[in-house]
Amino acid sequence: MKSTREIIKNLFDTLKERFGYKNKMQAPHIEKIVISTGIGSVKDRNKVALIKDRLARITGQKPAETVAKKSIAGFKVREGNVVGYKVTLRGARMYQFLDKLIHIALPRTRDFRGLSADAFDDMNNYTIGIKEHTIFPETSDEELKDVFGMSITIVTTAKTKDEAQALLREIRIPFKNNDN
Repeated sequence: MKSTREIIKNLFDTLKERFGYKNKMQAPHIEKIVISTGIGSVKDRNKVALIKDRLARITGQKPAETVAKKSIAGFKVREGNVVGYKVTLRGARMYQFLDKLIHIALPRTRDFRGLSADAFDDMNNYTIGIKEHTIFPETSDEELKDVFGMSITIVTTAKTKDEAQALLREIRIPFKNNDN
């Protein structure tokens, strides 16, 4: 089985025919992957430390804190409070994480039938929402009481949604069959 990095190296030839690129630099590529999770109303420092540790294990990189930009009294959040963690992956770690996501984690998702092809934003980036972090092999299954979700955003340089979708299909992101 080819790795994601090997597939991306040969990507230009397959996308050239479809979109008429004349130069390899015209072809879209993955710029970075951002994994983020919120801690919500968790006040237990042990659980916050567990979320930070699990995110570091899953990504292989220390997560950065995301802080509240504004105080919101209704949510009991003050400006500067830690509200979540995020990790930005580039280069070799990005490709390793993408391989692990496509070939190991997503197939372990309960009732997985493919990802929706409609989750592209206006900048042609693709976001995946994961409800349980336990689909990743680095997390231990014995502590199922502290399950958290995360969002994974694949940032591309594609100019159109068709280009972005073709790029992700070529690197074997498992889309649903009925989506176009």
